[in-house]
Amino acid sequence: MTLAPSPPRPDAPPAEPGLLALVGRTPLARIHTPLPHPHPGFWAKLEGLGAGGMKARAAVSMLTGARRRGELRPGAPVVESTSGTLGLGLAFAGQALGHPVVLVGDTELEPSMRQLLRGHGARLELVDRPAAHGGWQAARLARLQEILARTEDAYWPDQYNNPDNPAGYRSMAAELIARLDHLDVLVCSVGTGGHSAGLVGPLRRRWPRLRVVGVDSVGSALFGQPARARLMRGLGSSIRPRNVRPELFDEVHWVGPAEAVDACRRLARGSFVSGGWSTGAVALVAAWAARAEPGAVVATVFPDGPHRYLGTVYDDAYCHAHGLTGTTPAAHPLEIPHPRAAEAVGWTRCRTPAAVPAAAAAVPDPAPAPVPAPVPVPRPQAPGGAV
Repeated sequence: MTLAPSPPRPDAPPAEPGLLALVGRTPLARIHTPLPHPHPGFWAKLEGLGAGGMKARAAVSMLTGARRRGELRPGAPVVESTSGTLGLGLAFAGQALGHPVVLVGDTELEPSMRQLLRGHGARLELVDRPAAHGGWQAARLARLQEILARTEDAYWPDQYNNPDNPAGYRSMAAELIARLDHLDVLVCSVGTGGHSAGLVGPLRRRWPRLRVVGVDSVGSALFGQPARARLMRGLGSSIRPRNVRPELFDEVHWVGPAEAVDACRRLARGSFVSGGWSTGAVALVAAWAARAEPGAVVATVFPDGPHRYLGTVYDDAYCHAHGLTGTTPAAHPLEIPHPRAAEAVGWTRCRTPAAVPAAAAAVPDPAPAPVPAPVPVPRPQAPGGAV
């Protein structure tokens, strides 16, 4: 439905359209740091060095698309659920386009990110308990609906299902194509599914034999595993967004928080570039992919920098309290033949990510199941067959 034009709301913040020129064009770095095992190197897009972080691309795309279609009135409030990273992108897009931003988070959101979001002008509402089914995400979405019902002209971008989310990453695909002569393997973290869905089409048109490796969190329901409480933020999901398309991936890896912390800290010490949970998880898998197939060109995306994780990933007391210290990741993941063969409790690989029907994967388990050990299967001996 297209809404009739209306004048800007008197309470709308002034737009700063010049900010839009700051989105994207982030550096591409070559990473050689052992994570923890030596590898030939991989490319990493450093989205944490861009204004608003990686999800500023999606936020700007979703708001400009809604404005173009008349779904978002001039100066109208934008309301969204977030674990933090998209919230920062929306705060940026709201300033650039002149919209107040209301973000629904939860009490697991780091204090530093709460301060940062509020400092950038967003209004933050926190839910204090997860829903019985769907966890924190379902609880945030329920509060979001309450806010929409009482807020005139409010617009919900719905990052989980909005096609303008992946469309925002076409610029990143173009930047990778401009910088790389060839690409064999793309490693993508998966949460809302936006950047993987946005990158894969353009990159496979350029390199038809490109292999795509998805990286999920243990405890995530995205690829058919049972949903359970997750320590990592911004990676994985208790619900199944429409933007997550398992058929795009040649394989999926589930990574645990201790393994992600180890990779983040090694990156920080060895490359000076690092980030949070998603960065550690994709770095671990990208290093493995580069090691498993010598000569392959491997690239990944570091979604943000380390600053919001100073009280978690980089805090010794936090990591010790959560059992995240003293763990050295194995040289190779365990393997399971299909996503429901066993519950991943650490770094686990599956080469049939689309084996579970979408309807089954979309329904979280009603209660946490007993934690079985992952089932190892024979690994290929030849390096060339590993990725």
